[in-house]
This record gives sequence, structure tokens and C-alpha cells, in this order.
Amino acid sequence: MTWQEQYSENIMKSASLPSAELVRGEGAYVWDSEGTKYLDFLGGIAVLSLGHAHPVLVKAVSEQIATLGHVSNYFATPPQLELAERLLRLTGGDRVYFCNSGAEAIEAGIKLARRTGRPRILSLQNSFHGRTMGSLSLTGKPALREAFEPLLPNIEHIDSAIEALEKAMGPDVAALFVEPIKGEAGVVDLPEGYLEAAREITARHGALLILDEIQTGAGRTGAWFAFQKTGIVPDAIALAKGIGGGVPIGALVAYGAAAELLVAGQHGSTYGGNPLVTAAANAVLGEIERAGLVENAERQGIAIRKALVGLPLVEDIRGQGLLIGVGLSKPVGAAVVASAAAEGLIVNAPNDTSIRLAPALIIGDAEVSEFIEKFTKALEANA
Repeated sequence: MTWQEQYSENIMKSASLPSAELVRGEGAYVWDSEGTKYLDFLGGIAVLSLGHAHPVLVKAVSEQIATLGHVSNYFATPPQLELAERLLRLTGGDRVYFCNSGAEAIEAGIKLARRTGRPRILSLQNSFHGRTMGSLSLTGKPALREAFEPLLPNIEHIDSAIEALEKAMGPDVAALFVEPIKGEAGVVDLPEGYLEAAREITARHGALLILDEIQTGAGRTGAWFAFQKTGIVPDAIALAKGIGGGVPIGALVAYGAAAELLVAGQHGSTYGGNPLVTAAANAVLGEIERAGLVENAERQGIAIRKALVGLPLVEDIRGQGLLIGVGLSKPVGAAVVASAAAEGLIVNAPNDTSIRLAPALIIGDAEVSEFIEKFTKALEANA
């Protein structure tokens, strides 16, 4: 039986058949079961901050699982306490809640909003916050929501314009949820000054500003967290993906009064903040800091954007750091992804006219040059 047959027979049909069976990785590269080598410029969808099989992460996970793997939330552990302090230092936050994924971090944010006693929650059109019933309620993509309605009540999806936020805001609004960059929409930037305006408007009306930094966090945009480029202070940020470098972990960091909204018994997770994943996250974030990978993300992102200008099919270039959206002049996204794979390059098409790039933060000049060579051929094949 082939791996395709195994997958089709045994795994729920909630996702399309994968394009390859990957068996190992090292740095910015992966190999499939046929022995084909690929340059990975998707990074597990902005997850693999340190790339594949980074020795720092391998060592941390190996040592921790041999010491203490899980204890439940009835006990504290040194890696958990260390990670809490580290995240609060990096974010400037006041308290952190640990969970297992980005969607769970958003769920915690929804509970935080509900604790204000206000009924309405605002989110943006064409946003993506997850696929659980709560996070899906926030997701501004009707095609994803329709099969599961009715979802949570009193959640409204507004246009990504400051004027639309002003019009929707009122004393009954609990929170506004915002992605600093809309990753699943094709790496789409917010209008200039949106986050600054959102902070002022929500503060004026006593509503929370909760940022979804699941895809933009952990240095990916050339700052530790995307909101830090604006100078604002949110009420909470949802984190996951890159903070674990491939080990499943999520977190909600809260600021000021919002950090006191959840009290004992109101939320929890059996696996949240367990010693294995927190040891992994400490290793990942520590290495990002030690190796200057935030700065590398900014530098290599600039190099990639510069090299993309003028290539066939490239209509516009979006995003920040190493979260890059390439807008295509023709609806050939899937074909470009297939052509790239044939060249030994992994990229992603969130929609027909966008290619998403989210490589490991460790990439250097050689990987960038190889990417440009392979991606140019993929674009030329579909121009």
C-alpha cells in the first residue's frame, strides 16, 4: 500500500491529500520518501523558527523528556516558570496563560473578552484566527464558517478600515481581535496606522485590543512581535507557532487590568505549560535571541523583497521580515506551488493570486540565492 493510499483510507478528509511524504529535515531543507531534497520556504507555516532538527532544540527536548515530561497544571516546573518570565520580558506583558495551539490561545482571548461583561466582539473581514468553534467564530471567512453555523453570537466582522472600526465601536463592545498581518489571506498588511488607531479607539471606548500574533510573533517580522514596531501596548496577544519551533505550544499574554480578568477555575488545560514544551520554547526563544535571528529576519526579508521585484507574475510584495506575500498577476497560485516543488522548493498558495513565504529565521545568503533561482523558474513556467 502506498502512503497516499494509507492517508486516504485512514485519515479524515478534512484536508486535501498531501503532495509528498516527508521523512527528515535538517536546517532549511527536507527530504521526502523518494529521496527528493527540498528547500523549505514555508517552515511548517511560520512554525520552524530554527529550521529542522536544530541541535539546540533537539538537546532541550531530549534532556527534558528524560527528566520530566508532564505533570498537569496542579504543579509548577522550572521550564514553565522560566518561559513565563522570558515571554513577559520579551513582550512587556504582565501575565501569561499557557495552552497547546494558536486556536486555544484565541479561545483564551475570547474568554478574556467575555469577562468584561460586554456582549459584542469585533473582528476583521478576511481574517483567520483558527478552526475551533470559538476561533472560527472570529474568523472573517464565510466559506470556512458556513458549514458549522450557528457559531458564537455577537461577533461581528468589519472592514479593515479605521472608519469602519469607529462606526462599529460602542460601549457594548468587549474587544477587537486583529492580526497585525493577515497571514491566511495571503500575507495582507493592514492599512497604514491601523493598529495605532485601533489602540486609541478601543481605549477610548473601554474595549480590549487583542492581537493575534500567532503567525507574526517570535521574531518573524523583524521585531520580536509585530505590534512592537508601532509603539502601542495591547491588552493581550495570542502566541503559538514560532515560539515552539515545531513543538505544539500556545500562550496568551495579557497586560494591565486585562491580566487580572481570569481567576481560578475559569480556564485551564491539562497539557498547557507542560515541562516538555516549555523547555522547547525556552530553547527556541533563547537561540533566536543569542543568534540575532530577529535581526536576520529583517535583513534577509529585505534581500528577498529586493530580489522579487521585476520577476515574472510578481504584481506586489507584502508583509514584513520573513513573512512575505507575493501577489501574482494571474490566478496561478497552485500551479506555481507545483512548479516550485518540481524545482525542489516548498512554498504555499493561500489563494489563487498569492504565494506565502515563511522560511526559518536561520536562513542565510546561500538559501536566499537558491530560493530566488528556483522560484524564478517556477514563476517563468506559469507566466
